[in-house]
Order: sequence, then structure tokens, then C-alpha cells
Amino acid sequence: MSRLTTIFFLTLCLTGCERAFPEKFLFGAATAGFQIDPGCPTLPASECVDTKSDWYQWVNSESELQDLKDMITFEPLSNAPGFWELYEQDFDRAKNELNLNALRISIEWSRIFPTPTDGLEGDALAAAADQKAIAAYHAQINALKKRGLTPMVTLHHYTLPIWIHDGVACHKDLATCTNKGWLDRERTVREIAKYAGFVAKEFGADVELWATQNEPFAVVLPGYLLPSKDRVNPPGLQLKFAEAKAVMVAMIEAHARMYDAVKANDPNGASIGLVYSMTPTKGKDPNSRVDTRAAENVFYLYNTAFLDGVTKGLMDGDLSGEPDTAEPDPTLAGRMDWLGINFYTRITVTGTGTASFPTLSPLTTFDPFSLVLWEDYSKGIYDIELHVKNRYGIPMYVTETGTDAAPGDERIESWLVRHLEWTKRAIKDGAEVRGFFYWSLMDNYEWNHGMDMKFGLYSVANDATKTRTPRSAVKTYAEIIKTQQISETLLKKFPVE
Repeated sequence: MSRLTTIFFLTLCLTGCERAFPEKFLFGAATAGFQIDPGCPTLPASECVDTKSDWYQWVNSESELQDLKDMITFEPLSNAPGFWELYEQDFDRAKNELNLNALRISIEWSRIFPTPTDGLEGDALAAAADQKAIAAYHAQINALKKRGLTPMVTLHHYTLPIWIHDGVACHKDLATCTNKGWLDRERTVREIAKYAGFVAKEFGADVELWATQNEPFAVVLPGYLLPSKDRVNPPGLQLKFAEAKAVMVAMIEAHARMYDAVKANDPNGASIGLVYSMTPTKGKDPNSRVDTRAAENVFYLYNTAFLDGVTKGLMDGDLSGEPDTAEPDPTLAGRMDWLGINFYTRITVTGTGTASFPTLSPLTTFDPFSLVLWEDYSKGIYDIELHVKNRYGIPMYVTETGTDAAPGDERIESWLVRHLEWTKRAIKDGAEVRGFFYWSLMDNYEWNHGMDMKFGLYSVANDATKTRTPRSAVKTYAEIIKTQQISETLLKKFPVE
């Protein structure tokens, strides 16, 4: 859009055109520390790379995880984009090229506390914190604020300190491994809440939005039930039904305790949410009651069981389809200021007819090999936003949505336009959506995929420079934010379903 065209369009809007998005709407992009920090061009690896997390251990243990070699690339983390060193340049792009007013980042627990914190409180806890890491995070947050970018900070984006979770040892033998992560429920909940409170006290004066966890069910499913090429999380175990349920319960409890700890320690009164990956479902044959029922069960498993626990205090620890108790648990309920929605796809389900809902078990209600993943279905984001409005009645942010650039950059541009348009329609229909964060600001280390998947608004050169190059979506996103409209030209080019 030329300067004259932009001025003309804005003049028209001043004379009667309605804003497409609320006045204080946050337009942002999302990142995660483990995925973007490594790969610094000049900083030594000892400063750039967090070596104390289970995910660092995971992608550096090829010889010990040979049974997962078809699921994990084991790509060197040195190929990642080097954000730990280059963040100021990335923030400049976010502000000056994209017109963003917010950015989602994460703080790595294992950077703050690289050694165990069991039994530590007060001054002793502070002494155990890594002061270089604290200074680095202060610098990042201050750089965001200086540019007028609102930070949304995620406290737990998949990774756990190795002293909490030895993912390799637990993959080999869950019975004998020492640090079992979420299966050490009491310890992990206690220590992650302690970490959350410490971070809130340290950084709360400059952070308005805290997310306790990112996609907890994406820890449960590929960690304990169905590891696959699509995603395998430490410890990468298959069909561990009891353990999967125990992890889900632990993470629900952890959210509540993290929420309480942040509220108690943030000096400015924090706004706290949870980031959750939400997925619409449909039966493969709409005329088949078996398929329809299976799709309903999968929707409950993916979208409802966990969220009912963290929003309503209704725990379904057995995944029976019914809460464990008739009354909400007061230690869980009322601890959700907003919900972050990560949206990527819709699932098509073929039912087996071999299990009924009252005996719900995560895999016996549908055929896992008949799931259709990564369907491009942009209306699904609208469906989910209206579902959250109707079931939970709380504010929400789109904290992630995006797609791999392959086979071409225009794919990201199309995804951005269509999902923003459906979000705009959801707002018009009463959903309190307060922001939209595209995944991701730049190409990053996509967990077990390494750098193979290209989700970035900016591509990253695979060399020592780590040069960022804008994809076509950068100009489009900047235009939408500047004009507060999705133009008819864009909607004609990228029509919604």
C-alpha cells in the first residue's frame, strides 16, 4: 500500500469507517526460548545455550534414543536463530517493520534455576538464581518496553530443568529413573510454583501478562501416549494411560499454584492466563453416529477435560467424561484471568465403536491412525473462539496460529489474513478476543523437527550471520495493523471458507 493510498484510506475511516479490531487490541508474534535462543553468531555457547533443560538433553542424546530416530532430527542447536544475542534487532523489526505492539516471549526455568531449589526459600532461593540469566531477561523485557511492545511472558513452555526431569533416563526405564518430572507431582508442583513466584517478583513491574504454561496437553499426548513424527516430547512413552492422566492432573494443579504464586508476588497486580492448543473435531462420516460420537469424545479429551479443571475447578482425573466431584474444587477454581488459544488445525475422526463415553480412555474411543492432522481450516479459529465465549465466558488471546512456509511464502500470508478475518468475525459475534499473536516471529527450532519447518514471518539464514529476511506476510501484517482493517483486496486474494 502506497503512502497516499494509506492516507486516503485512513481519512475515509475517520469519516465513518469502523475499526475492525478493538482499540487496545494487541497485534503480536509469538516465540519460545528453547526454540530461538541458541545459535548466537558471536557469543560463546556457554552464554547462548541453556544446557540444563530436558529438551536440551533430548535433542543431544541421539545415541541413547535410537528407538526414536525416526521421530527426532537431532539437529544441532547451533542452527537455531540466535535470539539470545540478536534480540534487539528482532525487536526493531517487530516494531518498525511489522508495526507490532506486543510480543510473546518465554523465560526458561532452567536458566533461572540451573540447580535444584528443593528446600530453598527467601534469600537462599535468590542466591541459587543465575544472576546472568536474570540480567539478560531484564535486558530483553526492558528492550521490549522501550519500543512500546507489550510483553506476554510464558513461564513454562514445555521445557523442564534436568534436575526435575531426566527425559532420557525416564524414556529408558520409567520405574527406575530418579527425576520423573510431572510424575513427581508434589515436588514438581511445589518447585514450579516457587519459580513462578520468584520470577513474578523479579520481573512483575515490567510484565502485564503472564502465561503459566504452554499447551499442557501437548506434553501429555506426545510424551506419554502417542509420540510421533509430528511431535514427541520427553520422555516419549507410548500408551502409558495411568501416567498420562497423572501428568494431566499434576499440570492442572501446577497452573493453580503458579497462578497463586504470581498473584502473591507480582508488585503491580498481574493478569494471568494459560496457553492451550485447541482443536475442533468432526466425524469422518457425518451420517455415522459412531464417527460423530468419537469426534465428541476426542473434542472432550483435547479441549474440555483440562480446561474445565483450570477454569471451573472441575477435575476429571480418570477421564471418565464426568468430574470427580459434583462441586468445584476451591483450590483450583477461579484462577484464570484469560485463556490463550493456540490454533493450528481441525481433526477428522473415524470411530471404532469399541468403547462408550463413560469408559473413556484416551485411545479406545477413536482410531488414532485415522486422524487427519494439519488440515487448513481457518473457520476453526472462529469456532473455538465462540466455544470459549459460550463455555467459559472469559477473555482470550490468540497466542499462536501459523503454518509452515513450504511450498512458498504466500502460504503464511494467506494463513495470516484468513485467521485474522475469522477472529474479527468472532469479536463481532461477542467473543472477547484481546489480541492476536502469529507463530512465529522468525523461523525457529521446531522441537523434534529442528529447523526443518519454516513458521517465521522472517526466514533465518542457515549460516553464521543468521540474517533475517521478511516473507510477504510481513508487509501484509504491517498494513493490517496500520489501517486496522483487512482490505477487500486481501480478502479477494485469500478468501475464507
